[in-house]
Amino acid sequence: MPMINEAFWALYTGVATKEDIDTGMKLGTNHPMGPLQLADFIGLDVCLSVLRVLHNGLGDKYSPCPLLVQYVDAGRFGKKRGVGVYSYGQKSFSVKPKSSL
Repeated sequence: MPMINEAFWALYTGVATKEDIDTGMKLGTNHPMGPLQLADFIGLDVCLSVLRVLHNGLGDKYSPCPLLVQYVDAGRFGKKRGVGVYSYGQKSFSVKPKSSL
């Protein structure tokens, strides 16, 4: 999770684009996907929850990146929602009404 958080910090501070971050990690470490794409597959909400636990237990070094918090607050949870760091096409969501008793 720290690698994912660092990738968000790099994106947030303008060090690199999301594509450059993921490509650099794939080529440089031979990972099958970059940290931002991995975060989308895990779920940005899950990543944020884990980082909050790490932050509470281990201190500010593990403080979640504000960009990750903004994405989660906006409902951008990743692949499961159709949009996270990357867009995966919009899924249609239907809300079933509660049955009346």
